[in-house]
Amino acid sequence: MTRGSQRERDRERAAARAGGKGKNADDGLTPEQRRERDGKALQEKAAKKAAQAAAAAGSGGGKGSAKK
Repeated sequence: MTRGSQRERDRERAAARAGGKGKNADDGLTPEQRRERDGKALQEKAAKKAAQAAAAAGSGGGKGSAKK
């Protein structure tokens, strides 16, 4: 098998794997709307993480807990 055909086959396989995934820059939002959406998502994520940290601290769990 020649190297060129292997590259082509690998490109086809990669394209098939990435078919429905990937970032879509054209989501129909203006940059301002995108900033608002992303900011809200980050705030929710931070609140969730803070709640988990508070729950872990309250239950005596922490970095040294034996989770397996």
